[in-house]
Amino acid sequence: MCVRVEDAGARDLDARGRGLPAEHGQEEQRKESSMSHASTVAILGAGALGAAMAMRLGDTGHEVRLWNRTEERARTVAEHAAGVTAVRAVGDAVSGASVVITVLRDGDAVAEVMSDAIGRLDNDAVWVQASTVGPRHADALAGLARDHGVAYLDAPVSGSTAPARQGKLVWLAAGPENVLTRARPLLDDLGSSVLHVGSGVEGSAVKLVVNAWMAASTVAMSDVLALCDALGVDHATFVRVLEAGPLAMPYELQKVGVMDDASYAPGFAVQLALKDVELAAAAATPTPLLQAVRDRLEATVAAGHDNDDLAAVDYLRNPPS
Repeated sequence: MCVRVEDAGARDLDARGRGLPAEHGQEEQRKESSMSHASTVAILGAGALGAAMAMRLGDTGHEVRLWNRTEERARTVAEHAAGVTAVRAVGDAVSGASVVITVLRDGDAVAEVMSDAIGRLDNDAVWVQASTVGPRHADALAGLARDHGVAYLDAPVSGSTAPARQGKLVWLAAGPENVLTRARPLLDDLGSSVLHVGSGVEGSAVKLVVNAWMAASTVAMSDVLALCDALGVDHATFVRVLEAGPLAMPYELQKVGVMDDASYAPGFAVQLALKDVELAAAAATPTPLLQAVRDRLEATVAAGHDNDDLAAVDYLRNPPS
């Protein structure tokens, strides 16, 4: 599978035809979308990411219908979010929505929910499939959309709850350009970048690659901190050296403090990272490195850290006191 990436905001022109930097144009576009493109959107899944998306969209002027299999979870989110309504029946959530975003645990869950709901989507609705399901499930879901004449985007995201709440997700969107254009104002309200990576389900392939890199680099950070301990290298010195050169990776630098404190408040849960690495293994034979990462994640889950942040792969080096 060859994945092509286009950044839909490479350069913009103002009303007088002057070229503006891409980031300026994208920011103006996001502001305009929140003011003049408010829409009714259904979010199916009120987990950490779905809840953060719902709150962000409510803040930017959209009417958000939030559904979750466990209704109480959706109600709790809605009680603390402007513009968000918890809806009991999934069909009622999607009926009349211009965009439906699925943010569920896996491909089987998405298929089960959307098989019931898809007949209630409006003719001009766009289904944005943002769950991490892997290419095989994504292809089946695209087929479900095609069979019902529903416009479909395979569009997982890079980023978790904090970026979603701040509107700084990176969309990995695959699908027809005209469908992406229709959903673009809403995606801009949730993300700092919308990358068009293909016309089919390439978004799900890219997402597995990104999450494999995230998991591998987190395991590597834990192991390198163990090496620091063995050699008597202060962690602050190690971080300072990384920050001074091209090897700095902000995501992993943030993990140093979390690992040292052994405080693994949920961000991206270990069990979800394991699920994604297993999806990757089902799609392609894992390399020795990715097999080692998979083993580490399995051990971390077995030790009771399944719902903790991915940084919990460090639990053996620095057990909580």
